[in-house]
Amino acid sequence: MSDSKPMTYAQSGVDIEAGDQMVSMIRRHMKRTYGPRVIEKHGGFAGFFRLDYNEKLFKRNYKDPVLVACTDGVGTKVKLAAQAGIYDTVGIDLVAMSVNDLVVTGAEPLFFLDYLGVNHLNPQQATDMVKGVADGCHQAGCALLGGETAEMPDVYAPNDFDMAGFAVGVVERKRMLDGTRVEKGDVILGLASSGLHSNGYSLVRAIIDNKGLNLSHCYPELESDETLGQIVLTPTRIYTKPIISVLRKYRVKQVVSSMAHITGGGIIGNLNRALTSDLDAKVARKNWPVPPIFQFLQGQGNVEPEEMDRVFNMGIGFCLIVRPTFAKSVKKRLEKAGQTVYKMGSIVKGKGRVKLT
Repeated sequence: MSDSKPMTYAQSGVDIEAGDQMVSMIRRHMKRTYGPRVIEKHGGFAGFFRLDYNEKLFKRNYKDPVLVACTDGVGTKVKLAAQAGIYDTVGIDLVAMSVNDLVVTGAEPLFFLDYLGVNHLNPQQATDMVKGVADGCHQAGCALLGGETAEMPDVYAPNDFDMAGFAVGVVERKRMLDGTRVEKGDVILGLASSGLHSNGYSLVRAIIDNKGLNLSHCYPELESDETLGQIVLTPTRIYTKPIISVLRKYRVKQVVSSMAHITGGGIIGNLNRALTSDLDAKVARKNWPVPPIFQFLQGQGNVEPEEMDRVFNMGIGFCLIVRPTFAKSVKKRLEKAGQTVYKMGSIVKGKGRVKLT
């Protein structure tokens, strides 16, 4: 018979009580994202969401609905969040990366689920992260239906964490967008990004480390009162509500030909995905200003211009390809919704490439 003391889960690094405390703390953040299609079940093992709603005010009357799903993470931006001690913004990034991909198809986001993996569960820090997710869901107009938090000390180093999530949306099949409707002469509209968004952070961190940059310092080259840490942790802009408003405005005439979410690969590596193989996107970089953070990082890291274009969004977070006769009205509607919109270029005959001049 062994004389050793009884072992517990907490001794192995997993605190069940902290997990229970976190669940009670995040509930209010989840509930503020609920709409009339969420069905609440106390103590449920899954979330419930009605695709339609019988009451006249809310029903969608789908004829041929197609479910659309996207999943993504935040990448190594979480390392800078931990380093700066700012935990309530990366959740917005997490939602943005999925719902911005989802709305490219013309789909309305319905609900979101998240995963949080940590070394040690700090209920307040975890609640801040989930609050960010709820903030993102509120901006996107979808429900935070559930999630999972895993405490794994053998997988994550102290102070490390990771986030992942996925979104589900719906679109009428005849309203789906896939690039096949793009025509020569269509106009390319670009929506301004809020900054770096959530791509290229391994390079960002390398530049910060190699040059000994201070996240708590305000650099005059950034033309801002914010610190470097605040600027590089600016959340990814969520474009779903203004895009959906445009698509709903033009229900009969499909004035939007195609769209692209500008993520890793930049404009060249993402806008081409909105084209067919016989058309090119001709884009003039003089048509929009490049935010100071990109120029600052390029100078500090001595990064080649081609590499900047390949890694970062360079100030454009989302693109719409629209019929030329409707370009002004679409631009005006997006600006009314709070977006900064630039006419980037147009569609010409080609081979499915982006010509950045």
